Amino acid sequence: MFSTNFLHKFRATKNHNQNIAISQNSDSFIFNKGRSITLDSELRNMSLFDLLNLDLSDSHKTNKSKFIAEYIWIDGSGMNLRSKARTLQYPVTDPSQLPKWNYDGSSTDQAPGDDSEVILYPQAIYKDPFRGGNHILVMCDAYTPAGEPIPTNTRFNAAKIFSHPEVLAEEPWFGIEQEYTLMQKNLNWPLGWPIGGYPGPQGPYYCSVGADKAFGRDIVNSHYKACLYAGINIGGINAEVMAGQWEFQVGPALGISPCDDLWVARYILVRIAEAAGVIVSFDPKPVEGDSNGAGAHTNYSTKSMRAEGGLQVIKKAIEKLGKRHKEHIAAYGEGNERRLTGEHETADINTFKSGVADRGASIRIGRETEKAGKGYLEDRRPSSNMDPYVVTSMIAETTILWKP
Repeated sequence: MFSTNFLHKFRATKNHNQNIAISQNSDSFIFNKGRSITLDSELRNMSLFDLLNLDLSDSHKTNKSKFIAEYIWIDGSGMNLRSKARTLQYPVTDPSQLPKWNYDGSSTDQAPGDDSEVILYPQAIYKDPFRGGNHILVMCDAYTPAGEPIPTNTRFNAAKIFSHPEVLAEEPWFGIEQEYTLMQKNLNWPLGWPIGGYPGPQGPYYCSVGADKAFGRDIVNSHYKACLYAGINIGGINAEVMAGQWEFQVGPALGISPCDDLWVARYILVRIAEAAGVIVSFDPKPVEGDSNGAGAHTNYSTKSMRAEGGLQVIKKAIEKLGKRHKEHIAAYGEGNERRLTGEHETADINTFKSGVADRGASIRIGRETEKAGKGYLEDRRPSSNMDPYVVTSMIAETTILWKP
């Protein structure tokens, strides 16, 4: 790794924004008016990665107060993420210190061309693992210029539910298990699978080690460390049952914060895979046939569930969830009917059932929760492409606010 102070070693008489030609055998950048900047051997050996990750605060005195904020938002698909960066003159520690921004909503399926401006409201900030330093990632939601949430802004309604006095009093915690599949670029086929073919039967791949069983571990581990660096409350990672499929966990955390964490963790994952030339699929059933799908099991507890006698509160919550099963399924992700078949550790999409330690149930209660008489429940129905703002707030609304 080379020093980020190498820019101090530039030797030039003037600074000009001119086109640059570089000779492979030369130690100089040659400007189109004949001026040159001589490079030493250290600079000539810098990689593109090193240049992309320069620490601006160390590069030059005029950049000491320059910081980059990458604004992230969900586009009109409800799943894909977009982002763009802006320069700040000061370090930021709270989203309230950031300016609102705008983007062309007609290019993201969120506004018509004749009235295309959509406004980004910063909601949560994270350290930027790609740029380092005091640079930040900013999770935003989207509004009209008049200040109304646009139709695809699901965070707005979630924030209303989580700020309800009854919900606040119950202090809902969520832990989300995000499964995903790494896909070979341009092939739409899982990483590690033979092209046009299938790996051996499922069984050896879950929590596996070995080049013939675990595919894409460098991406997974890079993502894990990048999330920890960013300040995301990531709980762990593991290889999943299907070859090429992995999982990371976010939480447990209070209210809306694990939702912001999950979206930014997805963003970081896709960015890392982009650099590796690999596609991340959140499809709940990326390959048809005798293989597991991908879900986002959502673990949930309230203050009452975590207190003595909480198991009875959990059972009452499960009763409520069962009564609104169809409404929840409709909001739990696109294509979920291909995953919830009653096979491969799922309950059939049309059937609601709960059980202790039953991975074929809609709602699972863990053995430790049963033994302790308090704890949490696991909703196993959400698909891998679910919107955490929708799923978590709906669970809270059904179990706390809904009075059947």
